[in-house]
Amino acid sequence: MESPQLNAHNKAEYPPMHTAEHILNQTMVRMFGCPRSKNAHIERKKSKCDYLLETAPTPEQVAEIEARVNEVIAADLPVTIEFVTHEKAAKIVDMSKLPEEVSQTLRIVRIGDYDACACVGAHVEHTGEIGQFVIISSDWEEGRWRVRFKLKGENK
Repeated sequence: MESPQLNAHNKAEYPPMHTAEHILNQTMVRMFGCPRSKNAHIERKKSKCDYLLETAPTPEQVAEIEARVNEVIAADLPVTIEFVTHEKAAKIVDMSKLPEEVSQTLRIVRIGDYDACACVGAHVEHTGEIGQFVIISSDWEEGRWRVRFKLKGENK
């Protein structure tokens, strides 16, 4: 079978952190009904994501975000990839952040039945490889909540 032609990728993500970002995004969508992160800076040592929210999460909600992400990680869900057409992808994922010149075939990354996202980045094979997700800090600026996080004890 011929490999699908995808857009070129200009990053070399650290798979455990990048996969944790997907889980965090879906957790935020489920808890707050917000879109996936507006901006993300994903690095091996620590990362940050910005979310568009009406109000800042309470300390209890921040603790719940961390706990929910860690529950998904501990569930050791499979991370799978499928290649689909635009038409099929539109029924599965939000396509609003894709570039205008996106390829005809899209790569959908699924984390068990928890998350599905169009993505060309690197990921782990199972969430159990990620390690512990830890929120380091967060701040609130009118309409934007920025969260900084790291991973502890990832299993390579």
